[in-house]
Amino acid sequence: MSVHGAGQSIEATVSRWEGITTNPHRFGGIEYRLGDREIGHVHGDGLVDIPFPTRVWHELVAAGQAVPHHVLPNSGWVSFYIREAEDVEKAIVLLRRSYELAASHREGGRSTGAG
Repeated sequence: MSVHGAGQSIEATVSRWEGITTNPHRFGGIEYRLGDREIGHVHGDGLVDIPFPTRVWHELVAAGQAVPHHVLPNSGWVSFYIREAEDVEKAIVLLRRSYELAASHREGGRSTGAG
């Protein structure tokens, strides 16, 4: 299941954030980076993968806001499936959280303990 146009909607929003670059992802889809740090990638209209520090990863999974990465469940990455129109905004919120953590780290903020 996916939502037609979800990937384009996400790209239209995320690509406008300061410092974000978009590139093809090595396993298909679009990758979003802030400097040399990937904040996440979108596979088509149905799946978003996002890296988070361990503490945030546990919080998101425990709250049911994301699931462990579909291929590498213990990697610190989460997967978020877009199944209905409302999920597009939820995916953007998750990507924004990753972006803010990366921006904080980039600006010399305290370490996020990514892992």
